[in-house]
Amino acid sequence: MMECVGFSVQHTDGCARCGYLHTGHGVVETPAFMPIGTQGSVKAVEQRELEGIDARIILANTYHLYLRPGLEVLEKAGGLHRFMGWRNAILADSGGYQVFSLSDLRSITEDGVTFHSHIDGSKHQFTPESVVNAGRIMGPDIMMVLDECLDYPADRERALFSVDMTSRWAERSREEFAKTAARYGHEQYLFGIVQGSVYGDLRERSAERLVELDFDGYAIGGLSVGEPLEEMYRMTDVVNAILPEGKPRYLMGVGTPENLLESVERGVDLFDCVLPTRNGRNGQAFSRNGRLTLRNAVYKTDFTPIDPECSCYACRNFTRAYIRHLIQAKEVLALQLVSLHNLTFYLWLMEETRKAIREGTFAAWKSETFARLGRRGNRDVNDSATAPTSTTGRRTTCTVQ
Repeated sequence: MMECVGFSVQHTDGCARCGYLHTGHGVVETPAFMPIGTQGSVKAVEQRELEGIDARIILANTYHLYLRPGLEVLEKAGGLHRFMGWRNAILADSGGYQVFSLSDLRSITEDGVTFHSHIDGSKHQFTPESVVNAGRIMGPDIMMVLDECLDYPADRERALFSVDMTSRWAERSREEFAKTAARYGHEQYLFGIVQGSVYGDLRERSAERLVELDFDGYAIGGLSVGEPLEEMYRMTDVVNAILPEGKPRYLMGVGTPENLLESVERGVDLFDCVLPTRNGRNGQAFSRNGRLTLRNAVYKTDFTPIDPECSCYACRNFTRAYIRHLIQAKEVLALQLVSLHNLTFYLWLMEETRKAIREGTFAAWKSETFARLGRRGNRDVNDSATAPTSTTGRRTTCTVQ
């Protein structure tokens, strides 16, 4: 068993591993998927529903919460957990991705990044130190360092500059974190973020520098931004070969069910992605046999559940035909039901993943699951076209014994 403060790897199966992440708001079993609650709310899904499907951790975003409602409000409320009435764990992204996506509204210096609010145009600055202090005020269980996330493609010279600046920012973040204290009676963890675009040697450079700083955990950032899938998997392999085996690894912004399983196979522990809720709000549901675009006419008189094998509230009580009717009528309930179902599916997928790792059957289970999920790839289950049953970029070596 491999351990660090707050995290332990209990079982391994090849590079895949399952364990426990201990937080002040409960234990998170890994591999885990984090529903995205960017502004202190998972869109169309309320907190009691998240608890009902056993969501142990959600993701919030420092950039959005800093701008609205603001740190003063969150501090007076006693932190984000109390403000939003959430009893389980929270990971707060630094907001770096959001700031750097505002290419026309921000400027970068060694000190940090100056940007204009997308809400009212007001001017603000994020520094590595200010982001850590914002995290102390918000009070998430896990906070992320400020980093620079590049677009794809990025030339090598620009990626090298970004890696070195992100490393210097990470060191400043680590120093500020060590000088400050948690405010609300629970421990907080600080994760570093590995960058480097799709350049393997730059990813190695970034990972090695962050490991020297001894963070509580490590994220792999700057992927799932348009690069080919095989590049994403290759960079994950490169980074995980360097990151400590006994600390949590978080692949940011990923992804489809197929992406999650491929990345678990490479040793990733934590994931977040907008797909379950964003697709749900657009009427697309995930099932054990592929995706369903429920607004399509084929479901008009389909009186079966979204997924007959699912026991979520939507599948127990409503049919595809009814949910399609709600979508066509623009009823808000449709967004809620499909989003809730999709999150249930993602959490189920991670639960089954952990079970397979514990039993030492992950490779066979993954292959069987891909035969169902991936037999038509990401296509709708009613699409007659055939797609590949797997993705490329499989890892061939592993440091886990």
